[in-house]
Amino acid sequence: MSNKSNGLGAGKKLKKRRETSRMKDKWYKKRVLGLKIKSDPLKGAHQAKGIVLAKIQREAKQPNSAMRKCVRLQLTKNSKKITAFVPGDNASKFIDEHDEVIVECIGGKMGRSKGDIPGIRWQVIKVNDQSLKSLLSGKVEKGRR
Repeated sequence: MSNKSNGLGAGKKLKKRRETSRMKDKWYKKRVLGLKIKSDPLKGAHQAKGIVLAKIQREAKQPNSAMRKCVRLQLTKNSKKITAFVPGDNASKFIDEHDEVIVECIGGKMGRSKGDIPGIRWQVIKVNDQSLKSLLSGKVEKGRR
């Protein structure tokens, strides 16, 4: 026997029941209320531009032991400060303070950090309008700002 209400005036109660049950689903609630975009410093964009404030190093999680090179930057669109990973060997040498960089999401599961770097969700892809990959390979020189 079902414990759902049935009858002529049951539609309103069933609709309310469905609504409260759906709001208990984490992913539905996040989508409907737009919580990901509200909490995201990039505000739902794939990439964002920022100014480098400092070069820092983050320790990798166990069982790895390494100092991952990162930069602390301030986004130009909303002045929020984030930390971004710098991929590639000796890539941090191409980045100085007050450089203009473009960051993108690393792409960990569910928008979280990826790999052994705790709490870092973004990575640098361009420095002063030059691709970091082409700077590393020596195809272009770093632009002046």
